[in-house]
Amino acid sequence: MDISFNQNEDHNKLLLSQYKQRFAKVKLGGGEKRIEKLHAEGKMTARERIDYLLDAKSAAIEIGAFAGEGMYAEHGGCPSGGVVIKIGYIQGKQCIVVANDATVKAGAWFPITGKKNLRAQEIAMENRLPIIYLVDSAGVYLPLQDEIFPDKEHFGRIFRNNAQMSSMGITQIAAVMGSCVAGGAYLPIMSDEALIVDKTGSIFLAGSYLVKAAVGESIDNETLGGATTHCEISGVTDYKAKDDKDALDRIKRIVSKIGHFDQAGFNRIESAKPALNESDIYGILPKTRTEQYDMIEIIKRLVDQSEFDEYKAGYGQTILTGYARIQGWAVGIVANQRKVIKSKKGEMQFGGVIYSDSADKATRFIANCNQKKIPLVFLQDVTGFMVGSKSEHGGIIKDGAKMVNAVSNSVVPKFTIIIGNSYGAGNYAMCGKAYDPRLIVAWPSAELAVMGGTQAAKVLLQIEAAALKNKGEVVDEKKEQELFDKIKARYDEQVSPYYAAARLWTDGIIDPLETRTWISMGIEAANQSPIEKKFNLGVLQV
Repeated sequence: MDISFNQNEDHNKLLLSQYKQRFAKVKLGGGEKRIEKLHAEGKMTARERIDYLLDAKSAAIEIGAFAGEGMYAEHGGCPSGGVVIKIGYIQGKQCIVVANDATVKAGAWFPITGKKNLRAQEIAMENRLPIIYLVDSAGVYLPLQDEIFPDKEHFGRIFRNNAQMSSMGITQIAAVMGSCVAGGAYLPIMSDEALIVDKTGSIFLAGSYLVKAAVGESIDNETLGGATTHCEISGVTDYKAKDDKDALDRIKRIVSKIGHFDQAGFNRIESAKPALNESDIYGILPKTRTEQYDMIEIIKRLVDQSEFDEYKAGYGQTILTGYARIQGWAVGIVANQRKVIKSKKGEMQFGGVIYSDSADKATRFIANCNQKKIPLVFLQDVTGFMVGSKSEHGGIIKDGAKMVNAVSNSVVPKFTIIIGNSYGAGNYAMCGKAYDPRLIVAWPSAELAVMGGTQAAKVLLQIEAAALKNKGEVVDEKKEQELFDKIKARYDEQVSPYYAAARLWTDGIIDPLETRTWISMGIEAANQSPIEKKFNLGVLQV
C-alpha cells in the first residue's frame, strides 16, 4: 500500500469514528435521565421496543437516524425527529417499524417528525411492506403547530396514507404503549389491528383537563380512554396487553400468520462476498473531494465476487455502467468515474463530470435495465454536467435531459449511494431524492450542494464584496479573506452529509461497509411489490 492509501484510510476512518460518536449520542434520545424515568414507569424505550420486536441477530437498517440534528435548538432539540424507524424482520417477515420516542418532548410531533413518519409510510406503500406503529406520543408540538398541521405533507397526510394502505392490502398494526392524544388517536384506530397496554396506554380526542374545561365533566384519563375502556366498553382497540413485552409478543404472533403476496420477480442467486477486501474502500476514497480515483475499484469491493460486467466500457467513460450482483441480487450500476479520462477523440475529460456521451450511455443502460427488470444502483460522486461553448454547441442540455428523463420514468426500483460530491444537476441525473429512489443514503465523505464550497464561496464573495463597496466601505485583501472564510464556513456546514440527513434529504449516513446490506434489504423490500407500469420515456427529443 502506498502513503496516499494510508492517508486516505486514516482520514476516512476518522470520519467513520466521528459518525459513530454522533450516532451513539442520537441513540440516547432525550437523555439518560428521561430513559431512567421511562423505565421507572414500567415502559421500554422506543429503541428497546424495536429491538425486542425484531428477530434477534437479523439484519436491520434505520431510516432517518440523524433527522432533526442541529434543528430546533431554541426548543431543546429533537433527536432523531422524536421517532425511531427501522426496516427489519419479524418472525422472518420483512417489516417497517415506527416507534415514538417518549424521551423527546413526551413523543410530541415536530415538523421533522411528521416528515419522517410520512417517509416511513412512503417506503411501506412503495414496497407493500407491513408497517408496525408503536405509539407513545403527546401529539403535535404546539409551539410549532403552524409548520405541521394544515398542509398537504403535514400531520393529516398520515391518516390519509393509513386509509390508502388499508385499501392496498398493506398490513398496519398499531400498539398504543403510552399517550395517544387528539388527532394522533386516529393513527392506531385507522390501522388494521390495534393493541393497547393496560395502565400505561391511553387513547382520547381530549384529555381529562380539556374535557373538564369543554363540557364540565370530571373524569380521570384511565377511565376516559384506558385499556379497559377501549377493549371492553368502546371496542376501539382489539387487544389488551399487560405490559410492553406482552404487546410486542402479540404483534410477533400476528405477523407470523401474514400470507405471501405476488412478487416483482427480481433475479437472485446465492449471495457471495466481494473477492477483494471491502475495507480497502477507506484507502481508495481520497481525503478531499477534488482528488481523482478509480470508481471501478470501489465497485469491485461492493459487488459479489468483485465481478462487474461493464456496459460500453470505451464510450462515455466519465460514467460507468454495468451489471453485477449484490448479496445475490442482480443489479445495474450507474456510477460516476472520478479519474481523468482521455477520450477516443484525444480529448481530456474530467472525472466526476457528466459529458454528452456519458449521459447518452447512461440513458441507454437505464432503458436496458428496465427492459430486463433489473434494479438500478446509482453511485454518486458528481460535480455536474460539462459547461462551456463546446458542450453547449454539442447539445449537453439535450443529452442531459434524456438521462433525467430515463431516471424519472424508470419503473424498476432505484437505490442511490452518495459516496462523494453530489452537486447541482448532477444530483438530479444520478437519481437524487427528487427522483424517487427507494432508499438514498450517504457515506460520511459525502457533500450535497448546488456547487462545491470553494466555488460557491468565491461567487458569494463577489456579490457580498460588491454590495459593501456600493455602500462606500473599503474592501481590501484582508477584508476579502475574512468574508471568504466566513462564507466558506457557513457553506461547508450546509454541504455536510449531516445537514442533509437532518432534513431527510437522505435516509441516513452509513458506514461504507453497510452499503451491501442496505441495497440488498432494499431490493428484498421492493420485490414484494410487483411492477405495474411499463417503462416509457414519453416525448423525448433524440
